[in-house]
Amino acid sequence: MWLFILFVAVPIIEIALFIQIGGSIGIFPTLLIVILTAALGTWLVRSQGLATLSSLKNQVDNFQNPTQQLAHGAMILFAGALLLTPGFFTDGFGFLLLVPRFRDFAFDYLRARITVGSNGRAGFVHPNSTKYNKQSSSGGIIEGEFYEDTESKD
Repeated sequence: MWLFILFVAVPIIEIALFIQIGGSIGIFPTLLIVILTAALGTWLVRSQGLATLSSLKNQVDNFQNPTQQLAHGAMILFAGALLLTPGFFTDGFGFLLLVPRFRDFAFDYLRARITVGSNGRAGFVHPNSTKYNKQSSSGGIIEGEFYEDTESKD
């Protein structure tokens, strides 16, 4: 539900900002700002992406956990998509994702909310919910029936 609200709210916010800013400074300066933020964002994403890729390579070469660098790379990629999307709200959030301290904060927040079980499954945990991997009360035995299909499918 929140994703639907996001897809409706963001365009409404962008349209309102375009009307407000375009009315204040005019259409051509508004369009120039949108084009310049896309160009600046592309340059920043490229430089930070290359730095993150270099750091990721160093961590892998030294057998260190590259999770944080992978997350930073994903956030930089998302920032690039936001900065190439025309709009002031998306540009603001895109530039915010290019700030390393904000990415560290976002990584720590998401890491605290994501849990990985011993069976390799991962998922989000809500603070008021129980974890997904509770053991069955029946001792782990699953009963069922099966049959062998001998028909050829040629």
